[in-house]
Amino acid sequence: MVNKLFGKKIGMTRYFLEGGKSEPVTVVKMEPCVVTQKKTLEKEGYNAIQIGFGARDEKRTNKPLKGHFEASGGKCFTYLNEVRVDDVDAFELGQEIKSDIFSIGDTVHVRGRSKGRGFAGVIKRWGFSGGRKTHGSRSHRVPGSIGCSADPAKVVKGRKMPGRMGYTHVTTKNLKVVDIRPDMDVLLIRGPVPGAPGNLLEIVKAS
Repeated sequence: MVNKLFGKKIGMTRYFLEGGKSEPVTVVKMEPCVVTQKKTLEKEGYNAIQIGFGARDEKRTNKPLKGHFEASGGKCFTYLNEVRVDDVDAFELGQEIKSDIFSIGDTVHVRGRSKGRGFAGVIKRWGFSGGRKTHGSRSHRVPGSIGCSADPAKVVKGRKMPGRMGYTHVTTKNLKVVDIRPDMDVLLIRGPVPGAPGNLLEIVKAS
């Protein structure tokens, strides 16, 4: 049984329940996930299937990858990822795994890259309060002193400093699948998920 699939974030909308109430939901378009390779305990040391998703132009695919995709039908993919399974023999090369592995009411964890916010100072990045704005102060948005005294006389590792903010892998846990549209291959998940529209998402069933 597969407990993980991949999709793309379309955006957010409202889902109306019976009685007129509405919930904020994220619309996730499930990519056609195709089995491109089977990995066995005897050969690789673990049981898993490799999944390809995201159509890729054949002209932009190198020959080694083209040869790899030939075994599963020759269709090229942008992304490859592995999913651990108990029984590899239950899957065939070229088999499509769709959104029907999920059910309405399932609890899922969604992993993706958060929005990148560029280089940010300590106030935006870490929520520092900043210095006072009056009485001749020239310390408004600067981090201030970062060193120690004579002992240990160095900057301690992990100090909160200005730097790149966002564009990191984030997992939002325990979200609920509100609705499934098999004809459109779309999931409606209650609440926000990481990243901007078009972001690649990994959706895992909560055990």
